[in-house]
Amino acid sequence: MSAKQNILAKLRNSLAGTTPVPDEFDVELVTVPYTYPQDQRIPQLRKLMEAVHTEIHLTCNEGWPALLAQLLHDRQLPSLLIAPTTPHGLRVTQHWANNPGLPVLTSYDRPVEDWKTELFNDTPASLTTTLGAIAATGSLILWPTREEPRLMSLVPPVHFALLKASEIRDNFYQVQQEFNWAQGMPTNALLVSGPSKTADIEQVLAYGAHGPKDLVVLILEDQ
Repeated sequence: MSAKQNILAKLRNSLAGTTPVPDEFDVELVTVPYTYPQDQRIPQLRKLMEAVHTEIHLTCNEGWPALLAQLLHDRQLPSLLIAPTTPHGLRVTQHWANNPGLPVLTSYDRPVEDWKTELFNDTPASLTTTLGAIAATGSLILWPTREEPRLMSLVPPVHFALLKASEIRDNFYQVQQEFNWAQGMPTNALLVSGPSKTADIEQVLAYGAHGPKDLVVLILEDQ
């Protein structure tokens, strides 16, 4: 018998003769206090995210590429990393083609081993989408894919994230229910509430230690 099988057998044997405790979990305890009217989800999310130094901008589906270009200009960022085959990547590419002189677009279209030095040393900003957000905790939900790997939101110092207002949920329980995570958890879902920060060194708060030092969220309001 392997060590794993031995441990599991001991656990099963320890339950012999016991009576299961009824599950009296009341879902309202974790949902009712953290449920918001639809028109309060953005303000609630914004309040919590701005409290931890996240930058929030309200925009629309038509206007966000121009706003993104302006934010890059204001920060004097020379380039932007995109996922070129995604819908938002195609939108950015088209806007850039119609407006010469904007920062250089870099595509995440090859294995990281082929351009690790450039990614880590010469990529100042990236753009990713989100799976939604959670108003109760002020968190974005990121779900990396083959087209948009985790490194896109982890490595560049400035992370721009697109969020549809209609995809802001009230609480984490609602997210779990809507995506049926009880039947199959995603392999790499991430909850991000702000830029990377740490106070491990001499108890001094520092941003950008383990990820982006700036998180900029563009909320696309419904029209």
